[in-house]
Amino acid sequence: MTVIAGAVTALICVILITLIVVGVRGQAADSKRNKATAAALRVAYEIRREPAMQGGLSAPDDVVLQVVDSRHSVIAGTGNALSGLPIARFRPAETDIYSTQALCPPRGFNGCMWVVAVRIYQPNGDWIVYSAIPTVPWYVSPSLLLFMVCVSLLAVLLVSLRAWGTVDQTLAPVDAIRLELAEITAGESGRRVTVPENRDEIRLLAEAANATLDRLDSALARQRSFTSDASHDLRSPIAAARAQIEEALLYPDQTDWPKTGRAVLQSLERLQAIVTDLLQLARLDAAAWQDTELVDLGALVTIEVARSDRTKRIVPHIQEGVTVLGDRLRLVRLLTNLLDNAERHAETQVDITVRREDSVAVLEVSDDGAGIAEQDRDLVFQRFARLEASKSRDPAGTGLGLPIAREIARLHGGTLTIEDSTKGARFVLRIPRDRSSQNT
Repeated sequence: MTVIAGAVTALICVILITLIVVGVRGQAADSKRNKATAAALRVAYEIRREPAMQGGLSAPDDVVLQVVDSRHSVIAGTGNALSGLPIARFRPAETDIYSTQALCPPRGFNGCMWVVAVRIYQPNGDWIVYSAIPTVPWYVSPSLLLFMVCVSLLAVLLVSLRAWGTVDQTLAPVDAIRLELAEITAGESGRRVTVPENRDEIRLLAEAANATLDRLDSALARQRSFTSDASHDLRSPIAAARAQIEEALLYPDQTDWPKTGRAVLQSLERLQAIVTDLLQLARLDAAAWQDTELVDLGALVTIEVARSDRTKRIVPHIQEGVTVLGDRLRLVRLLTNLLDNAERHAETQVDITVRREDSVAVLEVSDDGAGIAEQDRDLVFQRFARLEASKSRDPAGTGLGLPIAREIARLHGGTLTIEDSTKGARFVLRIPRDRSSQNT
């Protein structure tokens, strides 16, 4: 910012210097031309009074005067202009009394000069009075140029220092926020940066940083909870299998080894189910899939219901032509998890509905069980969270089925929620439909 302010100031100074030099040069040039013209007119007046004027002439400083007769002979002049050839050849037009030209240089002189030619009527032919004066250089004068350059450098320096101080003062709260963020660690996750009192962009930055820290704290809390729950759920089947094996080894002759093997196998199956769900969640968290295809939800439900054996009656309500763009295998996993949950809590029947709502595909899975209390509807989607009714109905459950289903819905750009129903629980999946299917 300091460099930009200095550069802009320098550019403005250059423009101002240019304008000033052009203006002053124009005035100086007019003044010099008027000075030369006045000197020529004075000589012309004197010639009219004394027609036989010859010899040397007096003139103001820097002005050269020369009188040329009708035969182009020099008859009077100042200094070197008294002898030799005329300093100029041009003459005023027949209809003009005088004219001015810039010559570089006039005869017998060095450098560029403005030359004014004044016509004097004489009986034996017109005489010409030439008055020459040096032109004004582009910089007008060295002192003027030096003064303006010094003033410009001073202005650039002052503006740069002011910009430096302003930027430093403005960014001081930002630097303080940076230092506070650098000091915040995972062990001090509850700490927040100081929010300035002024309602400006710095305050918005501090509020955004605090909001980000809030989200990070929430993510850390979920991670710690997930790690704790995963450790507990993994430890339980391992501990059960270990206890059964140790007890069998203490009394090998009194142990029913087939029964013990089946018990250990159940623990291993539960352990395998937890690990499988954890791997599935890890893949979903990483969004490590890109294979998509046009999936007909109605056909998917029909095939899944036909190939799986369920203990409860499954009643599909299918609307034809409801398609989405997504991963078929993961959508099957989502449907399977919803069906497993509904079958676990249903009394006699599970209803599956597939329909369109404008540009959204809707899949509903509802049961005729006891339902889920409204305050618990978000809890069931948390990882390893299990309600008491679920634990009693399926002690071997992992508590990861519904979180996996919601994560699959999210990766498809949709939502999975629990909505009101007259009886039981009603899970509703909404996924935006593919553009190509909107005309079906």
